Amino acid sequence: MNIATLMASIPSPSSGAIHLGPLKLNAYGLMIAIGVIVAVRIAGNRAEARGLGSTDDFSSIAMWAVPAGVIGGRLYHVITDYELFRGHLIDAVKIWQGGLGIWGGVSLGVIVGLWRARVRQLNVLGLLSCAVPGIAVAQAIGRWGNWWNQELFGRPTTLPWALRVSDSVAEKAGYAAGTLFHPTFLYESIGCLVLAWLLVRFEKRIAPRPGRLLGWYAMGYTAMRYFIEGLRVDPAHHAGGLRLNQWVSIGVFGAAAIFLLIDARRSRNASEPSTVREHE
Repeated sequence: MNIATLMASIPSPSSGAIHLGPLKLNAYGLMIAIGVIVAVRIAGNRAEARGLGSTDDFSSIAMWAVPAGVIGGRLYHVITDYELFRGHLIDAVKIWQGGLGIWGGVSLGVIVGLWRARVRQLNVLGLLSCAVPGIAVAQAIGRWGNWWNQELFGRPTTLPWALRVSDSVAEKAGYAAGTLFHPTFLYESIGCLVLAWLLVRFEKRIAPRPGRLLGWYAMGYTAMRYFIEGLRVDPAHHAGGLRLNQWVSIGVFGAAAIFLLIDARRSRNASEPSTVREHE
């Protein structure tokens, strides 16, 4: 590979670990941990600004919600890619090697988080709205774990920001050594940051009812994920010419849109003045 090619691509790390003196940290797990810390800080600050809770409240909720999210994400990955673990069941617990399904993680993490908020007698829907932008930011940070692991990249490309992986990884994916790929981790990372910013901007302009921010997040993320998923070349189940996660994105997008339509109709009906006059 010549110098021009090296300069016109994003290099991949030679190792999936970060060395800090004698310490060796798994980079994938570290990215997830940093994302969680940032998300808790964002959610806590938003809750404090609204008088709904504090960073301590979110830290306490995160102690339950984060492990639940990791378990849910791993279960989603293992169930949807079960053939990877056939005969190697022990690999199902090796989270540091990558493999967390976002929808399993978000679903179980949010459910457990809402339960803990209710246990602490907090405003459940209000805190959920505080947490949503932080979830998107956590995803943006966590996606860099895929870069460290040299995984989940897209189709070959010659774009200036193409991703360069090690020769062995390229060949394992079925391509010649030196092939450059779409950095789908970067696309999703940037997309999640933009989504978080848009959610906050829309919230300030519209002041939505509690719960709607989650619906907007679901629609925005799934629309983005649908197209990014179409670029990826890692093995996946297909049906009707689409990858499994594209079908999941379509389903979640539709469910979120229906929820927002029903919620909008309910709020409109509730705000309409009654035409029935009371008897004097």
